[in-house]
Amino acid sequence: MSASAGAYYRRLATPGHFLPTEHATGGWSPTEQHIAPMAGLLVHEIERAVGTDGLQTARLGLDILGVLTLDAFEVTVEVLRPGRTISLVEARVGQHGRTAVIARAWRLAVIDTAEVAGGAPAVLPAPDAVPAWDLTALFGGGFVRSLDIRREADAVPGRSRSWTRSRVGLIEGEKAGTLASWIAMVDTANGLAVRASPTDWHYPNVDLTIHLHRQPVGEWLGFETGVVLGPDGLGITSSALHDTTGPVGRVEQMLTVRPRAHAGREPAPAGSGEVLLGPDRLAAVGVLGAPALGDLRDEQESAAALVGGGGEPHPR
Repeated sequence: MSASAGAYYRRLATPGHFLPTEHATGGWSPTEQHIAPMAGLLVHEIERAVGTDGLQTARLGLDILGVLTLDAFEVTVEVLRPGRTISLVEARVGQHGRTAVIARAWRLAVIDTAEVAGGAPAVLPAPDAVPAWDLTALFGGGFVRSLDIRREADAVPGRSRSWTRSRVGLIEGEKAGTLASWIAMVDTANGLAVRASPTDWHYPNVDLTIHLHRQPVGEWLGFETGVVLGPDGLGITSSALHDTTGPVGRVEQMLTVRPRAHAGREPAPAGSGEVLLGPDRLAAVGVLGAPALGDLRDEQESAAALVGGGGEPHPR
């Protein structure tokens, strides 16, 4: 890991190689990278590789194959399906001799369709109209600390409306495009409307799938987020994505839900319908306005060992 100069990554002398800074550290473990800025970096590298091809990114799908440590890593980009109006581009992240992330971007032609545009959801209240919210009460890591977050006061477990913007750049000494900088915050969705306390449960996402119906503008990213946790270890975080002019698209995250093994906590029986976030945890996420959890930082330091036990290459 590199000392930061106000960016998530530093480009190294070897082509395609990068080093994360402290701003890229993750929320589940201080020894891992957060996948959010990585998604932005991959968009940046895809855009560099394709140049001015006249196309626009319509879908970005990431499969997260394993943990990214805070060491250097390599990004490679390949055009899988070239075309003048439709193109498919793949980016891979390699580290320690294995592939950790595979991203594929569908890039489509820019065509004037204003005459038939419509069907988007309602516009979110502007960021200035929404109170600040401290996500570090739930998750540690440099990435979470790098964000300016606003969240509506009527949020409930599993549902919220929020805004985020980053205080740091994507790559040291480089200007990233609006889409790459915006995509670098999308994975935050999984922490903005938690249904289960991260001190009791792990629910990292194994993928990140973004669909856009237009290109975003500005520095703010808005979320209208809902979280569903099933009875058998699966969950989905779904969000409508906005910029300050209105809706832009959607993101879906597939979650692997696992109880944390610590004293005094037993998971609810499958199918019981129990609301997983009790009054003490509601306070932690700001629903009751009480102080943040005091023991979360220590518990998060052991997260990697817990979710990656037995040598399993657990995402995030």
